[in-house]
Amino acid sequence: MTTMTIQAETMEKTGENAGSAGARRAMIDSQLRTSGVNEEFVLARMIAVPREDFLPEDKAPLAYIDRSVTFGDGAHLASPLFYGKLLVEAEPAAEDRVLVIDGGSGYLTELVRPLVAEVDTVSVADAAEGSALKGKMYSLVLIDGAIEHLPDNLADTVEDGGRLVSGFLLRQVTRLAAGRKIAGTVTLQPVEDLGIPVIHAFDKPKGWSF
Repeated sequence: MTTMTIQAETMEKTGENAGSAGARRAMIDSQLRTSGVNEEFVLARMIAVPREDFLPEDKAPLAYIDRSVTFGDGAHLASPLFYGKLLVEAEPAAEDRVLVIDGGSGYLTELVRPLVAEVDTVSVADAAEGSALKGKMYSLVLIDGAIEHLPDNLADTVEDGGRLVSGFLLRQVTRLAAGRKIAGTVTLQPVEDLGIPVIHAFDKPKGWSF
């Protein structure tokens, strides 16, 4: 019996809302598996964590649509496919020390928490400002959204040999991207085009032109 099947049965035995559990199973079958996300550790986490718990009550009915949901002051819950693909690419390991740059929902942190040794979460605003990133390094950094520019202070949180997985904005197209820190440098390489909310706090600095 797979981990995902065990967790689905546990939800039913504990009396969890059948509509919510059914919506998550439909998400797995119609959004993730059909797009090539079949890794059991990813599917198990995504069926275990109710997306609606990370949205305001008025947005909860949108929890399982195949697009991102925005709410509050620029916060978002990205599409299920983004989180599924991000976890596949990240391959979080039990010994990983993880930093999550949170898009405002807390969902990504909860997905990854049981898979790794420790997780720290920093808001987009604090990450962009930089002070919250000082003094600690991580084997894996996950960014919950698409960035146009990776600032040095964020790259500096990745230990040598560590990985960073994020959305990336290039020429107005968002892509899933990943990189590894080698010789002090993180270079993000595109993995595939994917609809991802853009985090404008990491837009490329605009220069003067004449």
